[in-house]
Amino acid sequence: MDEEASSVKKDQLTADHPTVNCEKQETAVQAGDILSRVSQTHDVIMTLDKTISSLEMQLASARAAKVINEDGSPMVTKSGTEHLKERPKVFFVMGIITAFSSRKRRDSIRETWMPKGEELKKLETEKGIIIRFVIGHSASPGGVLDRAIEAEDDQHKDFLRLNHVEGYHELSSKTQIYFSTAVAKWDADFYIKVDDDVHINLGMVGSTLARHRSKPRVYMGCMKSGPVLAQTGVKYHEPEYWKFGEEGNKYFRHATGQIYAISKDLATYISVNRHILHRYANEDVSLGSWFIGLDVEHIDDRSLCCGTAPDCEWKAQAGNPCAASFDWSCSGICKSVERMEEVHQRCGEGEGAIWHTSF
Repeated sequence: MDEEASSVKKDQLTADHPTVNCEKQETAVQAGDILSRVSQTHDVIMTLDKTISSLEMQLASARAAKVINEDGSPMVTKSGTEHLKERPKVFFVMGIITAFSSRKRRDSIRETWMPKGEELKKLETEKGIIIRFVIGHSASPGGVLDRAIEAEDDQHKDFLRLNHVEGYHELSSKTQIYFSTAVAKWDADFYIKVDDDVHINLGMVGSTLARHRSKPRVYMGCMKSGPVLAQTGVKYHEPEYWKFGEEGNKYFRHATGQIYAISKDLATYISVNRHILHRYANEDVSLGSWFIGLDVEHIDDRSLCCGTAPDCEWKAQAGNPCAASFDWSCSGICKSVERMEEVHQRCGEGEGAIWHTSF
């Protein structure tokens, strides 16, 4: 009876105070602690990796800007003594590629979608948006053509001058120098190239870019893959057609040349490697080729290549407003000087939209 009572008491004690295996508990705590530390270490490594990547890009950009400055800066300045300054941080730089003969095109843009004067300055300070007409110099620097641009710039303060000799067959080179110059002058999230016969809705462009702001290497536009034209004498003839395989082949995917945007890392890449990047006859093909071997996200955004009215109106009514409009048949707005105002009235996002758009 005593033994039985003793056994019952023992069982009761065990139930009330279960045996704890200290060794197993300690091991579990240690495992949890190790996992926590591994997770923390991983987070630290990721943060450091991002910081190092950012510093590398800043260093590459600074080196490129320094070399550009020493080589005879792509920026043509009146005094020729402009020194490298700390670059302003902005949202995006939009370069409107233009020519000496395009004064009326530039004026049609100033009168419609591009702010001018104090409004242009306000756009830079309040929205971080830089817009400039991009042009080089004539074969005779300081001649009548260059003086006309200087006079126009004195009036409007909206040019970015390049160390580049103007000419249609030099567009690939001009595009390359534009990105290099813009990177040296502004620290932007995005750099945009647009032709001077395209209508732009700045609010929509800003909203479109803002969606991809956190991505490192972005190449955005209306992606296409047109035929490689081997026949001489035709528009868009490709002298190096043999590099693209058999006759009848198409180009790799690339953004159509009327408008496209690239992120900071890609613009810096172009600037750093500009001396060894191959330039094809067609500027949009050249740009696409520079990114072929890189880890780049190609974004095909059709809001950047709407047609003019009624196409842009239908898309707006369907809830897909356009960021850019032009006529495919003319590779820009047909008779843009005469029609830009009409296109602005029918395809525009409304006066003041840019000021009410939050990025």
